[in-house]
Amino acid sequence: MKRFRRHGQESQRERIKQELYGFNKTVEHGFPHQPSALGFSPSLQLLAIGTRSGAIKLYGGPGVEFMGLHDENAAVTQVHFLPHQVELVTLLDDNSLHMWTLRAHHGVSELLEIGRFTLTGPPGAPPSVTRVTAVLAHSSGDLLLLGTEGGHVFIVKVPGFRELEERNISLEKVTNGVPEDYGGRRSLEHVESLQENPVNPRQVLIGYGRGLMVIWDLDSQSAVTHIPATQQLESVWWTEDGGHVLSSHSDGSYCRWKVAGDDPQSEQEKSEVPYGHFPCKAISKIIQLPTEQGPPFLFLSGGMPRASYGDRHCISVIHSKTHVALDFTSRIIDFFVIRDGPYHTGEPSALVVLVEEELVVIDLQTEGWPVIQTPYLVPLHCSAITCSHHVSAIPLKLWERVLSAGALQNTHYSKKPWPMTGGQNLAPDPPQRDLLLTGHEDGTVRFWDASGVCLYPMYKLSTAGVFLTDSDPNDNLNQGTEGEWPPFRKVGCFDPYSDDPRLGIQKIHLCKYSGYLTVAGTAGQILVLELNDEAAEQTVEATVADLLQGQEGFRWKGHTRLEVREEPVTFPPGFQPFALVQCQPPAVVTALTLHSEWKLVTFGTSHGFGLYDYQQKNNVLVRCTLNPSDQLAMEGPLSRVKSIKKSLRQSFRRIRRSRVSLRKHHVNNAAKLQQANARLEAELAEMELAPVQRKIEPRSPDDSFTGLVRTLYFADTFISDSSHNTPSLWAGTNGGSVFAYQLRLPPVERRGEDPVTAHPAKEIQLMHRAPVVGILVLDGHGSPLPEPLEVAHDLARSPDMQGSHSLLVISEEQFKVFTLPKVSAKMKLKLTAIDGSRVRRVGVAWFGSTRTDDYGESGLTVLTNQGDLHVVSLPGVKLQVQYPCIRREDVSGIASCVFTKHGQGFYLISPSEFERFSLSARCVVEPRSLVEVSSETPSTTLPRALPDGASVERR
Repeated sequence: MKRFRRHGQESQRERIKQELYGFNKTVEHGFPHQPSALGFSPSLQLLAIGTRSGAIKLYGGPGVEFMGLHDENAAVTQVHFLPHQVELVTLLDDNSLHMWTLRAHHGVSELLEIGRFTLTGPPGAPPSVTRVTAVLAHSSGDLLLLGTEGGHVFIVKVPGFRELEERNISLEKVTNGVPEDYGGRRSLEHVESLQENPVNPRQVLIGYGRGLMVIWDLDSQSAVTHIPATQQLESVWWTEDGGHVLSSHSDGSYCRWKVAGDDPQSEQEKSEVPYGHFPCKAISKIIQLPTEQGPPFLFLSGGMPRASYGDRHCISVIHSKTHVALDFTSRIIDFFVIRDGPYHTGEPSALVVLVEEELVVIDLQTEGWPVIQTPYLVPLHCSAITCSHHVSAIPLKLWERVLSAGALQNTHYSKKPWPMTGGQNLAPDPPQRDLLLTGHEDGTVRFWDASGVCLYPMYKLSTAGVFLTDSDPNDNLNQGTEGEWPPFRKVGCFDPYSDDPRLGIQKIHLCKYSGYLTVAGTAGQILVLELNDEAAEQTVEATVADLLQGQEGFRWKGHTRLEVREEPVTFPPGFQPFALVQCQPPAVVTALTLHSEWKLVTFGTSHGFGLYDYQQKNNVLVRCTLNPSDQLAMEGPLSRVKSIKKSLRQSFRRIRRSRVSLRKHHVNNAAKLQQANARLEAELAEMELAPVQRKIEPRSPDDSFTGLVRTLYFADTFISDSSHNTPSLWAGTNGGSVFAYQLRLPPVERRGEDPVTAHPAKEIQLMHRAPVVGILVLDGHGSPLPEPLEVAHDLARSPDMQGSHSLLVISEEQFKVFTLPKVSAKMKLKLTAIDGSRVRRVGVAWFGSTRTDDYGESGLTVLTNQGDLHVVSLPGVKLQVQYPCIRREDVSGIASCVFTKHGQGFYLISPSEFERFSLSARCVVEPRSLVEVSSETPSTTLPRALPDGASVERR
């Protein structure tokens, strides 16, 4: 009977697990890493980006996103949409072509690969014959023209990738018609460009690397016109009326050729070097578009004077008397122009530029050509990301104040809406407002709307103004001056250079109820800020926290601390600093917690921890945790790299000495030599794999960084006796120590005058000395204590103060529950085993049921150094589910992971992208989009049926 009951309970528990938990990687936020190709469909209004890792990403209106991944680990070199269809073709650098489609499934579209193809040449032909260099998706919608390195053009019918051999344009056919006087009929080189005649789809322009351009008639299979350019060709553009061709060249020039009429040889109307007379770099792409009234727009990529500005990444825009050289901070991949009007053939409205580190969109219809702010693809890594912090369920008032502060920073952006509108976003509205805060190397904190699919920038906080740094805030080398030539204008926000790496933000804590924020940095600086809707001028006084407490024999070898500005600083509306703590020595802040109800901030470094009263602006407690034998903790991050190299050198020297001594003693025993080699390999393997895997073993108290503070926690609990709960502070270190302090807070009416005091209460030393990564107090019901002010705002029930509280200490190796106030061990869970698994990140989350709104469970979300995710139940600390998530070799991805309060999480998959995942069956944020073929197909551009089966098809 008992067995049946137990079996029933187990099956019920399994059913509940399925209602609560489920693992999904849901969406990638940010800018694609290493983009390599750009495509655009005017009819679908979709943008496509291919990357060097073989990913293909499509974006339409905000929230409309798709992603595909080629099986081949090869870079995407070109992306082309088939006109007026939901198919696109990608070319990889392994010379394979791939067909993708957006297929509707259960009411939403999915990006699917439906075919792949590689050109095969005649037997014995060199690879250059079929190496594709140019692709034209013909307006008929069922033909691809493929230009190759060998100069041939192959015609392929799609979507089935059937080569129409009899229609191919061989190099021999082209050279037979080349005029005798054209450079001695020299080699034409590869096909650089293929362009369709905008008014006659049966004519195609073939541009060869050496400069020659040929207009080819697909019906008669013969050359109509030869355009005898002699400079190395970079790109071509056929004007909308079909009467002219523009060519750009490697010497920084562009030419205009008249091609109307039946003249077999075209004449050059104009040749210009925009930035001559000195030698210039190549103009890699040229576009000319007409306007309804007045002169056309001309767009040129490159062409800068080689000697003076050869390192600039520029696109020049010329319209009437306006000429601007848009100056980007990273290499240009490609660009295109969006047009208004029916069938997108009207006025140029926006210039879309993909550079290596960001996507920049320029409004061409507003005076001054301002930038349009992107709702997605924002470069998260404008300055390198150094930390992250997530806050769930932001109150509306705080949300609106942050948005308002951000809007004042964005007045330089265009007021025009986002120009790409393709697809329908079918995702439900987010149930709550969520913030993701990222700290950066340049001392900024950026606030992102993380509620939905698009990670939208809301507000940027800069902390550099508080300190004296080498940079001058008004110094901008790229600001154009009147009459400067070329007329540079800096665009884009990617700026990888930090004026002072000490400014880097390492820890962030925001209280969503009070609007208080604290941020801590690389040089031991801790700033406390409050939200103010008005600008304010104030000085920020620093309080020094001496974490060494006058201990002898220690000398800091790292960076100096940041100097604080003595004169008043004007802070714009938003978060403004009013208190500053500077740790001495100025080591990286490794832990930070804010308690806005008690007006306290606690912070830790590799030397100890402190408690600061930001209402009275003084230190309450400073405690040194430094091990007397730990000299490494006295070196900054830069000298630590040197010390790792030094320890490697010492290991090699020790091994070399042992081998020499073997020879000296004439020990010829092969077994002993083999043993020495095995020891060498083991030692090296231990060094290399230390961050990933290591056997579980007791650690020596003499290990380096045992005093480093990993976690800090405030709790109102029973720390001295079981009848009186008092505020307390808990600190956990890298050496497995937990320190608890009882705090005495004056009554509210005396809070500004009477001091806060802290008294040592408990000290726990874990047996294995494993680093403590989390501390949590559970109330009498076994629930985690609510956050500060959460109960006051009626957003959480009051904790149960009748039953006994429990202390949960999470180390890298196990979860251990102690009773309070006695601190006697109650239960434990050991996640680690022989595989060397260690806890790297831990968070508390609420998992709601998918079946009913009124049931859910609290649990711990856990990430290990193997990249596995676990959910551990509370208060029973039992393992519920386990999922592989991050590759264990991806140390930076594991280190960057941040959990949310509702079972989701983010981690960096590249310097510029967050992968979002969910462990919750209920809370899932993912794109749900539908793309359909536009009905506005311009019938005037449909060509006649092409011969030999290349007929026009419409779907």
